Amino acid sequence: MAKQSAIRTPIVCVMGHVDHGKTSLLDRIRGSSVVSTEEGAITQHIGATLVPIDAIVRMSGALSKVNINVPGLLFIDTPGHHAFTTLRARGGALADMAIVVVDINEGFRPQTIEALQILRNYKTPFVIAANKVDRIHGWRVHEGQPFLKTFAQQNERVQGVLETRLYELVGKLSDLGFNSERFDRVSDFARNICIVPTSAITGEGVPDILMVLIGLAQRYMTESLRVTAEGPGAGTVLEVKEERGLGLTLDLILYDGTLRVGDEIVVAGNDQIIVTKVRSLLKPRPMSEILVEERFERVRSVTAAAGIKVAAPKLDGVIAGSPLRVVRGGNRDEVIEQVRHEVQDIQVKLSDTGVIIRADTIGALEALSKELESHQIQVMRAAVGPVTRHDVIEAGTIRDPLYSAILAFNTPVLPDAVDALADASMSHVSIFEGGVIYQLIDDYIEWREEKRQELERQRFERVIMPARIRILPDCIFRQSNPAVVGVRVLGGKLQSGVDLILPGGKKVGRIKQIQERNETIQEAEAGKEVAISIEGATVGRQINVNDELYVDIPERHVKVIEREMIENLRPDMRETLEEFTSIKRRDDPFWGK
Repeated sequence: MAKQSAIRTPIVCVMGHVDHGKTSLLDRIRGSSVVSTEEGAITQHIGATLVPIDAIVRMSGALSKVNINVPGLLFIDTPGHHAFTTLRARGGALADMAIVVVDINEGFRPQTIEALQILRNYKTPFVIAANKVDRIHGWRVHEGQPFLKTFAQQNERVQGVLETRLYELVGKLSDLGFNSERFDRVSDFARNICIVPTSAITGEGVPDILMVLIGLAQRYMTESLRVTAEGPGAGTVLEVKEERGLGLTLDLILYDGTLRVGDEIVVAGNDQIIVTKVRSLLKPRPMSEILVEERFERVRSVTAAAGIKVAAPKLDGVIAGSPLRVVRGGNRDEVIEQVRHEVQDIQVKLSDTGVIIRADTIGALEALSKELESHQIQVMRAAVGPVTRHDVIEAGTIRDPLYSAILAFNTPVLPDAVDALADASMSHVSIFEGGVIYQLIDDYIEWREEKRQELERQRFERVIMPARIRILPDCIFRQSNPAVVGVRVLGGKLQSGVDLILPGGKKVGRIKQIQERNETIQEAEAGKEVAISIEGATVGRQINVNDELYVDIPERHVKVIEREMIENLRPDMRETLEEFTSIKRRDDPFWGK
């Protein structure tokens, strides 16, 4: 018998900013299509919700005249970005399409823009749900109606407000490089992004979103959605979960072929490829049977596209986002190689120096690295899984201190890594943790900027600054070994540990210590009178009362001061520097230049 080819259900991911209504929209799609009759009733999958085509036709009405070969839509329930970046299928994104939810009253937020960049990177078609139209002042609600019907019944002012907000979205999308228009005005769906005004709360516009998605799938994806129903199953692990009575289980999205109980499957673990056998396949029970003791119903086999829970031995260490492949016939080694290749083929550009990144899934690692690349931040090492002691030690050896950092996206820091951080030799290493990519990158950039300023400060603190002093009469406390004299700082900033010269350029000794009112201080500003001890000088020989002395600044320090610090010097300091350099440049006009 020839393998039966079928059109599988397109997989749809819902993305967008935290409180713009992603969950409400999914709930609405679920709720409005839950009906008592079995035909066209929605089915709850593991990590996904299947809305069959007849439920969609019933909601939108407009599709009933069209011949449709797409069986429905499978919505991934996992929170947006996470799902999108976790779920890869053959090096691309697992989702065939996406809905980006935007609050029409608030416009695009950083997370929305991040979602759009991810979709662009993966070349995934999407529609924009311009949500919360019911919040426009004066909006009249028409529960569950298609957009055009409800729009026609609004007054002119409300219609005007809606149009203005839509054009603000169109403008913003255009800045990001996308052409877009209100869905009913789009003629070329391949070139324009559809914006559908919706309200997840009232259901207005929701039928249109479903209709546009079906239209897109029907028109542009029929070929790519063809699956061999009888072929070996291929899917992506959504989550690894401990279930009571079952042990570790995999939540799986199956996007091709069939998976059966007893099938040998191959998945990727943290450090090795795992081969195991399916013990049982579990589906959530329908709402009507929720009273049954067990939450899951056991099935013998499942065909793409579907979400399913897989129970099997040896699932320790399986990583979320891992490909899952079924072994059929004698192709076991080939399948193991396929999975190994897919896991190792992480699309991350690595450099000789850069930050270390960790993420909970392969896709998330790719998404993080792509965003870092767009900020010109290099990555030295990228790996899936928690932050380890080894990561900390490796970050500690990075020569550029601005890269001594680990970015951990949605993944924990192991206790031994925390212990390693406590070690004094690792105090310069920082770990950034978070579940939102742009936030993680912002935190790192802020840290890098502070670190850069601190390094500059340290560098400048080590620079010997100009100063001119006069030895005061009646303040010779000790003639020599070392000489201790009272001085007035005439200009600049006097520091300890510096050499002194006479205006003729002759060296007289080195300041060992500065004291003010019997307390040792590190520096003294212009106008201060302090006592200093000078090693190598004797009063009456190298130095005398009323002598003016200059601090002897090393040539390389003069270069730093003149090139990088001159703008910030006080006038007395600048003047003192000019006097000092003119002494040095008498014999060598290019000294310090």
